[in-house]
Amino acid sequence: MLCMKPTLNLRQVEAFYSVMQTGTVVGAARLMNITQPAVSRAIALLELRIGYQLFERRGRRLVPTPNGEALYREVESVYGSLDRIAQASQDIRYQRAGALRIATMPAPAQGLVPRAIARLVASRPGVSVFVQSMPSRQVAEVVSTRQFDIGVVEMPLSRPSIAIEPLDPAPTMAIIPAGHRLAVRRRIALKDLAGERLVLLSQHSFLRYKIDDALSKQGVEFQVAAETPNSLVACALVAAGIGIAIVSRWTAESFLGPRVVVRPMTEKLTSETAIIFPEPGVRLPLAESFAQELRREVRQSLTAG
Repeated sequence: MLCMKPTLNLRQVEAFYSVMQTGTVVGAARLMNITQPAVSRAIALLELRIGYQLFERRGRRLVPTPNGEALYREVESVYGSLDRIAQASQDIRYQRAGALRIATMPAPAQGLVPRAIARLVASRPGVSVFVQSMPSRQVAEVVSTRQFDIGVVEMPLSRPSIAIEPLDPAPTMAIIPAGHRLAVRRRIALKDLAGERLVLLSQHSFLRYKIDDALSKQGVEFQVAAETPNSLVACALVAAGIGIAIVSRWTAESFLGPRVVVRPMTEKLTSETAIIFPEPGVRLPLAESFAQELRREVRQSLTAG
């Protein structure tokens, strides 16, 4: 004998679930915001479709039959899943849950970005964050193609499909081997670097362009001891005693320790960074919140220092 599965109407299933929840047709009607006859009709049609009785009437209450109890257990699991989905949707709306993907150039990844993330998740324990460090051009690539929700890059940078929002400029710092003669100075001027061995950023860095231009204008002659595109590597080379480097404050603060000293520069040389978002399209609210926390962290750090 071939048995055909009944085609169920979701409104009828909802009426059944509501009666099971409240115990009466009156309660189900209030819960569903429909009339009592509409609830009774929906239950009757559902029983007709499935081929068995769901309730017995005892006074004003409806008592489920054994088949009704069995069906309710199945329906309850579905509605429980819907409740969890509804809760998740609200958690995402109010940023109590969700995932955020951040791409950042290496220097801020050592301190600035983690501190901003800590601010973000302090009030959002259900949020997970994925962070990856990479060169600025690669950050722009993965953000423009929406592989990441937000990025932190060195300026200047130009690329289609991203929105650029500059952060407050950070001063540059001289990072010096602890035993060097200049380590006793409270500030370092460019002229102090005459004849020194310098660890420089690569020619592709805009900060390197600023440093070269400033040294050239002052007629400072120096020796290039090493070059690297990564400012963190430059600091590591300084810690090994290779020479002196000029880097952004965000880089220098990660290398404070017994092997190096960090000193402010007399000349106003700044490192320019920015937040980038994919564009066009709606931004992830969590990314916007992270950007706010990062801006706040930058301003507080610059004010404190």
